Amino acid sequence: MTTATTPIVYRLPQERRLVTELPGPRSRELQERRNAHVAAGISSTLGTYAVDGDGGVLVDVDGNSLIDLGSGIAVTSVGSANPAVSAAVADQASHLIHTCFMVAPYEGYVAVAEKLNAMTPGDHDKRTALFNSGAEAVENAVKIARLATGRSAVVCFDHAYHGRTNLTMALTAKNMPYKHDFGPFAPDVYRMPMSYPYRDAFGADGVAAARQVISTMSVQIGADSLAAVVIEPIQGEGGFIVPAPGFLPTLAAWCRENGVVFIADEVQAGFARTGTWFASDDEGVVPDLVTMAKGIAGGMPLSAVTGRAGLMDAVHTGGLGGTYGGNPVACAAALAAIEQMETHDLPARARHIEEITVGELSAVADQLAGQGKPVIGEIRGRGAMIAVEFVDATDPAAKIPDAALTKAIAAECASQGVIVLTCGTYGNVIRLLPPLVIGDDLLREGLGVLRDAILKLA
Repeated sequence: MTTATTPIVYRLPQERRLVTELPGPRSRELQERRNAHVAAGISSTLGTYAVDGDGGVLVDVDGNSLIDLGSGIAVTSVGSANPAVSAAVADQASHLIHTCFMVAPYEGYVAVAEKLNAMTPGDHDKRTALFNSGAEAVENAVKIARLATGRSAVVCFDHAYHGRTNLTMALTAKNMPYKHDFGPFAPDVYRMPMSYPYRDAFGADGVAAARQVISTMSVQIGADSLAAVVIEPIQGEGGFIVPAPGFLPTLAAWCRENGVVFIADEVQAGFARTGTWFASDDEGVVPDLVTMAKGIAGGMPLSAVTGRAGLMDAVHTGGLGGTYGGNPVACAAALAAIEQMETHDLPARARHIEEITVGELSAVADQLAGQGKPVIGEIRGRGAMIAVEFVDATDPAAKIPDAALTKAIAAECASQGVIVLTCGTYGNVIRLLPPLVIGDDLLREGLGVLRDAILKLA
């Protein structure tokens, strides 16, 4: 596979190859060890244990080669063990693994901050702080907003997912498995209706949906009490919900007029995933603060908050940080991963993946509808962030979520050597997050397995 710029060279054969049943004997042995030693609260999508990966494939301990349409939840966008990222990690690890930036700083942290300040939406003066996880980034963004504004209230949205720390669980909408029995949660958090064109009353009228939110915020909270609005420009765990055009710009404009910090959670949608560098770019939205993680560093743990200099610099010295935040090895990986995204023009590649994926899935939806089995309620998303929402075909107009069918389709794909992920508030969405370096033939083969699973089980 080539892009408009530089050809991508793969280390492993880009093929689906099944040499045992799935999971195989070595994976089953590892599962027994896991059951004896790993906390039961940690789940895994697959029963197969990975040992290698490259481009669009993962190889398990039994020698099976699986097509990866999940990227470790949008993390390995440049491929697992991308050669440039691996080389950068190895070189940095041979010199300096850790000092703690708060003790002895180093250039890599500064270089990543420079890069993020230049890449994120808007040409205003910016500052960046680095952390480890998406949840840390979101939590610190809220801290910054509260301190800078002197206000405490925070607005989040239906179907949102922002993390698993106490504050980010308060921001996250779905109870099971993320919040169940983990409370009490952080206070002064208010949830508003999200623009969900497939299901809400406003449909494609994002401006009207935003005005309803603005009216509710004004009445129930008051702008003078509101520190921040936190929103995913395209929701991730909630079901890859793309708000109707006008929803985000209208909210952002109201926030700007009322001194409310507009925080875009780009943890899952950022870094070329949606066909632009950030999902906010699609409608020209310029957030005050942007939170990032996942695809930022090619698989190494790193996250960031980038935003307006006046907001970021409002925090007192020592008010932000963490022992591992902006680790030298993770920073080296991030610089290499971003360079790979630029070299191979991965935003353009994401748009090409969208064209193939939506075309293949639309054909399946049409075929099912022709057979009187309209189980595909909606195909949505942007770039290489595409979802299929499944509904009960007995009453399509009711749009009743079909979580059982969704789970069965994902399991069938896994048994055939294709990794797909489920999500959605109602558990009825399959999401596709292939590595942006996946080849067309491999992508089409993986989508073919998904197609066959849907047709078999619909």
